[in-house]
Amino acid sequence: MKIAARALVTLALAASVSIGASAFNPSAFVKNVAGKNSLAGKAQLPLPTKQVSSSTAISLSSTGGAKVKEEEPKSGGLFETLQVGFYFALWYLFNIAYNIYNKQALNVLDFPWTVATIQMATGIFYFVPLWLLGIRKAPKLNASELKTLIPIALCHTGVHVGAVIALGAGAVSFAHIVKASEPVVTCALNALLLGQILPIPVYLTLLPIIGGVAIASMKELSFTFLALASAMLSNVSSAARGVLSKKTMSGKKIGENLDAQNLYAVLTAMSTLILIPFMLALEGTGMFKACGDIVAKGDFTKKSLSTLLALGGASYYAYNEVAFLALGKVNPVTHAVGNTIKRVVIIVASVVAFKTKMSTGSIIGSSVAIFGTLLYSLAMNATKK
Repeated sequence: MKIAARALVTLALAASVSIGASAFNPSAFVKNVAGKNSLAGKAQLPLPTKQVSSSTAISLSSTGGAKVKEEEPKSGGLFETLQVGFYFALWYLFNIAYNIYNKQALNVLDFPWTVATIQMATGIFYFVPLWLLGIRKAPKLNASELKTLIPIALCHTGVHVGAVIALGAGAVSFAHIVKASEPVVTCALNALLLGQILPIPVYLTLLPIIGGVAIASMKELSFTFLALASAMLSNVSSAARGVLSKKTMSGKKIGENLDAQNLYAVLTAMSTLILIPFMLALEGTGMFKACGDIVAKGDFTKKSLSTLLALGGASYYAYNEVAFLALGKVNPVTHAVGNTIKRVVIIVASVVAFKTKMSTGSIIGSSVAIFGTLLYSLAMNATKK
């Protein structure tokens, strides 16, 4: 365990150096990457050029990935630096908290669909009061616009359910190692559904991702096919969400007051409605009896168990909400590095929190896969430049 933590912390520290160097002066670095890989001279691709370039941001954009003028965030000096650092710290903190609370709940309650539904529904208690009090302008959507969002909401549901099942079926660290292979699925769906062919250097960065995940899967001590399949379902759903957003919403203005945060809220509400019938069909109301049995055994009180479930849902929505604040203030390169650090930090935190044993092969595979996702993000950003 010490070796695992030491190796992953080293990777995190290396990435931290990169994020510090590129956070507020990224243009030269991106230009250099583009020059070395000769990506800047390639044919322009129909890729979104919004400041926040994550798959989540693309799919949760009211323009659906339409081309907009790219703007580099302007540095506001020390205060701006501290603000960005604070947002990133909260993003990581809430993400770690969610993974720990979620795993703790799933360890005692084998009802992943019910847990996922509770977590998704918790967000409603956050954004609805904001709309009612006028703190945030409520979105306005007609029936046709809601119909357009249904396929995206289905994918959004798949992202969350797949991740929850994977976290319950195996180690948190393994789920995030598999989740690192999402760029592979994204490239495949973009090619199949959008006819989008990327430069060869971008595809080459997929090789360490595929190889790393394969090595980690073969050497994972807590490997289960359910965890692997569920994590891949989350990957496919996330990639499909981005593709569908670009395909159905490109160049369109959907509804009123539908910025990224409000669109995420709308998808949260829609996903909750989608999850409820699936939860009842697959698991019924069995979780309520299970909760009673756990309380009767004395492992938890009603209050502590309810608090655990509530904290899981609150931290899930909080880390997504803070992510928009963090990623909206940085350039694509910083976002790529920051996202890499986030995955490393979660893996290290889960290994420490749950005393997860990792084999040498799993450590090597996860390190290679995560580094591959960083290379992929940098190559994609250089292509856009």
